[in-house]
Amino acid sequence: MNPDAFAADLAEKPDRLAELAAALEADAPWAPVGLDAGTADLVFLGMGSSHYASSVAAARLRARGIRAVAELASSDLLPRTGPGTTVVAVSASGGSRETLDALDRIGDTGARVVGMTNTDGSALAERADVVVPMLAGPEHGGVACRSYQHTLALLLALEAGLTGRPMPVALVRAAAEASADLLEREASWLPSVTAAALGPDGTHLAAPARRFSSAQQSALMLREGPRLAAVGCETGDWAHVDVYLTKNTDYRLVLFGGSRWLDGVREWTDPRGTTIVSVGEDLPTATTTVRYRGDEDDDVRLLSETLVMELVAARRWQAQS
Repeated sequence: MNPDAFAADLAEKPDRLAELAAALEADAPWAPVGLDAGTADLVFLGMGSSHYASSVAAARLRARGIRAVAELASSDLLPRTGPGTTVVAVSASGGSRETLDALDRIGDTGARVVGMTNTDGSALAERADVVVPMLAGPEHGGVACRSYQHTLALLLALEAGLTGRPMPVALVRAAAEASADLLEREASWLPSVTAAALGPDGTHLAAPARRFSSAQQSALMLREGPRLAAVGCETGDWAHVDVYLTKNTDYRLVLFGGSRWLDGVREWTDPRGTTIVSVGEDLPTATTTVRYRGDEDDDVRLLSETLVMELVAARRWQAQS
């Protein structure tokens, strides 16, 4: 793992997303899988950021009446599969041992295996009946940052295909523009965000359930690169599981906007003067706020907002090296 290479990987996000948009415009990546909304029975398997992205995708599909679940590949309680099941195994490296082991445990049940990977010729690609490439390019920093973003975009393309909507070409291009905007203006927002978000008692991040992966991925970036204590939470659940630490710690909260449960957060953070970074939404009690191009669109937020804390993590990691 390399902090300078990680920062370079982040800088490539706009160009790589533009390439992905062009690929989606030219071809439907899920067409070879041949799924139909009325009969689709999807099981997503993965670890870490692959599972974060898959969990959001599965929830979105269920909300549209499509059978889909996402499980940690390490689970001993994998769903029962059969001839009608499509198992989507997600691993950027294509070598996640837990994901490969899950495929072994599923065995020859008649389920079809789709491998989502960023690595040609990987063990996962060899095991899959159909491969959906992430097209994120090599991540020389050793951190799944672009591959996480591309996984989400490709799973949105799966959703579009199953619900009869066009490929999300315009959305991916908007995410490229949002990423470019954050990168170009980094000097104007990163120092204040870093000062507010990174506290002596760690960093807490909250996002709406429909974008819970943003809080999880952002926390992972702080742990994986600069090795800082960080944890992700769902905004509505925050008042049930995370609120307690605002009373007796130097609590730092990165709040990804758009939750209908914001009042539950403000009920406790307003009177306690909690240090808050608001991302993608103006919040009068925030210590600092980051807005970016296209952040009024929820799906642009989903594909773009993790770059804020990825850049914070990259710069702190570089400073430590």
